[in-house]
Amino acid sequence: MPLVEHLKELRDRLLRSIIAIAVIFVGLYFFSGEMYMILVEPLRAILPQDENSALIATGVASPFLVPLKLALVMSVLVAMPYLLHQLWGFIAPALYQREKLLAVPLFISSVLLFYAGVVFVYFVVLPLIFGFFTHAGPSGIQIMPDISNVLDFCLKMFFSFGIAFEIPIATFLFIRTGLVSSKKLASIRPYIFLGCFVVGMLLTPPDIISQSILAIPMYALFELGLLMSRFIPKKSTD
Repeated sequence: MPLVEHLKELRDRLLRSIIAIAVIFVGLYFFSGEMYMILVEPLRAILPQDENSALIATGVASPFLVPLKLALVMSVLVAMPYLLHQLWGFIAPALYQREKLLAVPLFISSVLLFYAGVVFVYFVVLPLIFGFFTHAGPSGIQIMPDISNVLDFCLKMFFSFGIAFEIPIATFLFIRTGLVSSKKLASIRPYIFLGCFVVGMLLTPPDIISQSILAIPMYALFELGLLMSRFIPKKSTD
């Protein structure tokens, strides 16, 4: 197709994606309050059950904007399969058949791994981090987290781990495209291990527990990517 037709195709698929997010957002906004309480349940379960330890709103507009922001982010997460389907529909005509056979499993795996990272954060990471932070301070300190800060912290952890869980896909693609060999990656394991902790230091709160919770799964996922690379067929010499 000519360039103008490609731009029209891109415009149409972007509009469909925006409409899908908007429709889901309208449906989720009415339950945004309940969703927020579910989101902060790992923190509420740890806070002392008294009036001196509770979630508060320090901003005038926070009670309105925080659920609105959560509903918007959840709309994007829920619509992610459809968004990737639109992306696939745009790039698929430019791929060869063998590339399509490889791209479809990678698309599906990337979505599942991202969701797995979000689930891992909610059920494993947040209870550990909230438990550490609420008990690490001096005695006599009243714990009253701000609802906006809690949401920003949770979203940061969700996206950090969601992206980190894409490491097997990235490792597989690097090896599949020939940018690096599996033997080369295996030979620099110590540097990869150190790099995982550096990334954990940058993406998580400044404590060794949070860094380790991200760094260790990242390294394990790197090893999973190396394992997946063993199933890559070797290219012929012709």
